[in-house]
Amino acid sequence: MRSFYHFMMSYRGKKTPDDQSKLADWMFQDHNFPKHATSYDEVSNYLELYSPFMNAITVFDDLWDVYQQVEKD
Repeated sequence: MRSFYHFMMSYRGKKTPDDQSKLADWMFQDHNFPKHATSYDEVSNYLELYSPFMNAITVFDDLWDVYQQVEKD
């Protein structure tokens, strides 16, 4: 299973940024982000401490569901 970080890199670099791409770009630039994490709790706990914008946790929760589906298939 690839890490959540690896999954999120497909959302990076949009010409017109949305919340998903903002989160992905922030994760890429944050050198302390748990890049090898595959655990919801590990990523969620990190975001709760260092959330880059107000609804980042909500965006993460939505993308975690997509991540789970993609990795399951």
